[in-house]
This record gives sequence, C-alpha cells and structure tokens, in this order.
Amino acid sequence: MSDTKKEAGKAVTEAPLHGLLAEYETPTALVEAAKRVRDAGFKKWDTYSPFPVHGIDPAMGIKPTILPWIVLVAGLIGCGGGLLLQWWTNTYDYKWLISGKPFFSIPANIPITFEMTILFSAVTTLFAMLILNGLPRHHHPLDLKKRFARVTDDRFFLMVEAVDPKFDESDTRELLEETKPVVLDEVLEDRVTSDKLPRGLVYALVVISVAALVPFGLIARARASTMRKTRIHIIPDMDSQTEYKAQRMLDFFPDDRAMRPQIPGTIAVGQLDADDHLYRGKVNGAWALTFPKQVPATEATMKRGQQRFGIYCTPCHGVAGNGDGMVAKRATALAQGTWVPPANLNQDYLRVMPVGQLFNTITRGIRNMPAYGPQIPPKDRWAIVMYMRALQRSHKATINDVPAAERGSLK
Repeated sequence: MSDTKKEAGKAVTEAPLHGLLAEYETPTALVEAAKRVRDAGFKKWDTYSPFPVHGIDPAMGIKPTILPWIVLVAGLIGCGGGLLLQWWTNTYDYKWLISGKPFFSIPANIPITFEMTILFSAVTTLFAMLILNGLPRHHHPLDLKKRFARVTDDRFFLMVEAVDPKFDESDTRELLEETKPVVLDEVLEDRVTSDKLPRGLVYALVVISVAALVPFGLIARARASTMRKTRIHIIPDMDSQTEYKAQRMLDFFPDDRAMRPQIPGTIAVGQLDADDHLYRGKVNGAWALTFPKQVPATEATMKRGQQRFGIYCTPCHGVAGNGDGMVAKRATALAQGTWVPPANLNQDYLRVMPVGQLFNTITRGIRNMPAYGPQIPPKDRWAIVMYMRALQRSHKATINDVPAAERGSLK
C-alpha cells in the first residue's frame, strides 16, 4: 500500500486497514450476521444500529459487564467510609455530650451513610462506564465513512477490526459476504485527524484546572483568617437575616443600639408574676414549706403531676424516682466516664427539703439537669413536686397511711 491518494486536498500515504464494514437493511439480517461472526470466534468486532435491537446481545455473545461489581465495591466503600467518618468525629475527635445520649449509634448515622453510599456508587458508575467503553474518544475511523451516517436513521452495520487475532482479510471478507450485506466496504485508519488534542484545547484545560483551584484557596484563606465583613453564605439558611441581632449597632436610635431596653417601670401583659409563692417557691424570702393556694391537693392535681413526671422526669429518675431511668441505664452501660448519675428522689435529704426548693430546682435546673422553667408552666411544676412527695411517702409508708376503710383488705 505505497500508492498515494488525494484526501482533503492533500497527498497522504495510503492508511492501513482498520477493518471491514458490512451494511444491512434490516435488524434481522444484522442479528444473523452477528451470530455468524460470533461462531467464527472473532473478538474485536461490534454492531451499530439506530435503535436497540432485540436479541443482539446473545447474538454477539456479550457477557454480563463487570460494572455492577465495581459499583457494589464503591458503594460498600462509601457506606463504610461514611459510617467510619461519623464514628471518628463523634466518639474520638470531637466528643459532644447531649443529655447523656450515646456518642455513636447506628440509627442516628444512617442518613449520612446512605448519602455517601449513593454518592460513591453514582460517581463510580459514571467513570467506570467511560473507562470500560474506552471513552471519551474524540474521533474514530468510521467518522470518515459517509455511508455510516445512516446508522442513526435506517441502516445497520457490523464491523470486524483488523487487530482481531483471527482476522484475515480474504477469509473475513468471504465470511461477511456470506451474510449478504448491502455493501461490504473497507475502513482505513484515520490519517486525517490527529491523535493529539488541539493546542488551544490543551491551553484551555490548563487554565480551567488552575482556575478551579482558586475557590479552594479562597476557602482556605477564609478559614485561616479573620475579617471585618460577613463571609459569603452560598446557602444562608437562617444564619443571615434582615433583622438586627442582639448587641448589634444601629444608628437609627440615639444610643446606637439595635436591641431596645425595657421601659423602666413596665412589664409585658400577663407576665407580672408577682406571687413569689407560686412563681418562685418562696414565702417572705425563705423557701416555701407549703403548696400555693392555686395548686390544691386534689386527685386531679396528683394525676396531672404523675403525667408530667412521666414525661419530664421518668427518663432519667425512673418511674419510682430511684434514679434508674432508661437514659441513666443506657449511660451507665456505655461507661464513657462523662455521665453524672441523676439523684435518687427518695433520699432522706430530699424528703425533708422544702417544697419551694424542689420547685426552684425544677425551674432552674441543677448540675446536668437542665432548667424546665421555660417548658413546664408553674402550676404543673407544683403538681410534679406534689407527686414527688407522694412517691417519697410511698417508700416510707406504714399501715397508718392506708385509709381505714381499706386496711382490712391488706390483712
């Protein structure tokens, strides 16, 4: 093949053979031809059609792709990596104790683990598909065949590549002719299109790659430095609002303060709370020894206190107030060294503690116990104290505490 030919207006050396291309008019003819080529033992060949052809995969002898296994491995890596990252950050790198909850538990970390699994699987699917298919490829010898353009319209093609170990030009041509193609043509290697990327494209890729590093540099600079202006929030959520925040400057008022102080001598309607006994548990400056008149010692009050006790107190202090609630048991079992056990409400010093002081403890909290004043109304707090007194008395109960009408049933 030393002859020369005119192509694209230039004299070039005849290109070597890339393969033989057979053209068919129907998908049935393409499937039958594929079976003949498959049975002949060829490995480097392919079929082309304008739409998916039923039965073409078994006709070509295509084996299941390895892609699902690659995606499975990537998904397992993402799953394990996401779970490991959350475990490391929560239990080792930055421990954060929240109401005695465990530093790590599987259910709480499932969402991130699921997202990491999907992320790794999706990205791996894309890039593995490109690699297995030899993509991207910006040119191919078939691009120079004008007849091959009909593959997107109404023609079906089969090409056997010359690099196939069983390829012999005369024998392969004879085999393809037996499949009765409309046209059987040679496909030469592409000598027109250069294998090298255009220089302009190379420069553009370099510029884009360098520019892509700029945002990461700016992020690193912002994290390592301080600035007078608020940082840019791409997703601001509720971090940045139009309202002025507490302690901020505002030149609208003479004192330049955005947060307005209360007007002397005024109080919000319904928030006077002048009754120290009811709202603060004190009488004449000392802890109250009795319940306020607004909280009568009735069965309804006791049931209300039992219900509120079950909601707010039982998780830590237990149903009987012995300090053995489910949260305390879980924290004790974990033995992480950061748990402060809740008090046993039936201890002697709590039995003699003024009810006003117990009310104040619920209101303001103590040690690890948070303040429940903002969550529980004052009357409910008193109802809880009344139920606590009933629990404490039940632990030291005698026969005299049982109503006379019911003592006979206990004998």
